[in-house]
Amino acid sequence: MKTFLVIVATLITLSFSSNALAKDYGKPLRLTEQTKISTILDNPDTFIGKRVQVSGMIIEVCATRGCWVYLSSDRPYEKIQIKVLDGEIVFPMSASGRQATVEGTVEQLAMSKEKVIEYKRHLAEEQGKSFDPSTVTGDEKIIRIHALGAVIEG
Repeated sequence: MKTFLVIVATLITLSFSSNALAKDYGKPLRLTEQTKISTILDNPDTFIGKRVQVSGMIIEVCATRGCWVYLSSDRPYEKIQIKVLDGEIVFPMSASGRQATVEGTVEQLAMSKEKVIEYKRHLAEEQGKSFDPSTVTGDEKIIRIHALGAVIEG
């Protein structure tokens, strides 16, 4: 019975200290306010070049280098890419499905149709997926966040 109580006490302690399992990546977060991802995507010109803090569930991770993740938005079926320079931060594959808080600078990539095809082909290769260039119909602007730091919940 004593062993059983020790095990139960240990499990309870672990469940209350789940934040202790959070892992920091890159620079420490310094902003005190978060911006909704939907707000950034609705008004990108307001945020380009500005430092923001966002949070959401990690729904995809770069399988090749861990150099990007997609965070789910506060609005259904919406996401934003969080990008780092290769090796600057390496997001582990195990981060998929976990909550993250990320701080970084909002960027806009304005790409010609040819660059969009090249970019989407590269993403598909990283994910081991096929890509049909005919799905690209023209130039695109992509809004993403260049991450400076992140905290991923354990």
